[in-house]
Amino acid sequence: MGWWVQDAWQQGPVYLFSWIIWVIGSIILHELGHGFAAIRRGDRTPIETGHMTWNPMVHMGPISLICFGLFGFTWGLMPIDPYRMRGRHADAYVAAAGPAVNLGLFVIATIFGLLWIAFGRFAGDVLYINIYTFFYLGMLINCIGVLFNLIPVPPLDGSRILADFVPGYRRLFETENGRMYALFGFMALFWFGASRIWEAVYAITNAVLTTLIHLFHITPI
Repeated sequence: MGWWVQDAWQQGPVYLFSWIIWVIGSIILHELGHGFAAIRRGDRTPIETGHMTWNPMVHMGPISLICFGLFGFTWGLMPIDPYRMRGRHADAYVAAAGPAVNLGLFVIATIFGLLWIAFGRFAGDVLYINIYTFFYLGMLINCIGVLFNLIPVPPLDGSRILADFVPGYRRLFETENGRMYALFGFMALFWFGASRIWEAVYAITNAVLTTLIHLFHITPI
């Protein structure tokens, strides 16, 4: 396996540029989801730090963008202050907002993908396949945005959600040993679990498409 850009380019320029657009766009919207949720709960830290913006450099930063260039996937950050937030389980609410945005984007990409399958043949084979590829990658990338981020291993959103409902889990990862466990757990997840997660993402995405196509009797026209 070579550099991911070369691998993607072999599948066509549309595949590569669609991947870039969806990954960066989905990360920005994911982080903005956290930011809006925090603001709703009374924490203005995202506004005060200038993170309520569409600028990928603000959300991702140079290191994250370099990692994206090297590996094809990366992360974003949204600064929040849990001590400024109001309401019960506010931290879980804010943490869940990011994956919820990914779920919404998955639904949107699915709807437009199905509509294109049904009505896009008028555009010709090349454009038909290119636009289908764009929506299909949107489904894949946002499906993994949901599944991966909900895994309860720090620093993923799932760990913050679980910690807000299980105080013992929070206390564990506030200790020095707990932080070490979290680091090793995340590394193990990344290096040994990534392929399994991608397999699940492809299976879910294809199952959703196939089920909806059969359910609504969608055929190209």
